[in-house]
Amino acid sequence: MKSLIAIVREQEEAARFLAWPGDFELDGGDHVEEVHLASGAALEGFAGDGAGGTYFFCGDGGDERPILYADSEGGAALVAMGLPELVSLLLTVPWWRDCRALTEKESRELEAQYLEDMPDLVARRDRAAAALGLDLPEQEEVLARLREVAIRLGEDFALIFTPESHPYEPLFTI
Repeated sequence: MKSLIAIVREQEEAARFLAWPGDFELDGGDHVEEVHLASGAALEGFAGDGAGGTYFFCGDGGDERPILYADSEGGAALVAMGLPELVSLLLTVPWWRDCRALTEKESRELEAQYLEDMPDLVARRDRAAAALGLDLPEQEEVLARLREVAIRLGEDFALIFTPESHPYEPLFTI
C-alpha cells in the first residue's frame, strides 16, 4: 500500500493546496537548529513551511507516527497522531498556526480572512480531499483533536534545542 506522502506527491491539486494555503512543503524537512526529543525517541524531519518551520515524525514506523511541528522562533507542539490526521488538519484549518488559543471563535475569524483572500478556498479544499480519498471532519472536531494532541498527548514530546539543552516553548496558549 502506498504511503500518504507518495499519494500527495502524485496528486497535483492536493499538493498545491497543501503548499498554499496549507503552507506545507514535502521538500522542506531540514530544520535549521540541532534538536532532539527529551524522551530520546527518533526524530525525522519530513516537511517544512515557508517561514522555516519543520514537521517531524516522532519515533519509528511509517505514516502513523506522531507528528511534531517546530517553528523557527523556538516554539513546538505535537500536532497530529499520524500523517492522515495532519493532512486533515492542513486541509480543514490551514490557519491553525495563527489560532494560538485553538478556539472556534478565533478559527472562524481567521477562516473569514482566508475566505476574503481566497473565495475558492472551500472548493479547492474539497477537490484536494477528494483527490486524496479523505473525508474531512468538521472544523470544531479538528480543533478539539488538535487541543487534545498538543496539550494532553504532547507532554511526552518535548523538543529540545540540543546545543543549550533548552526546551522549545509551547505553540498554543491554552
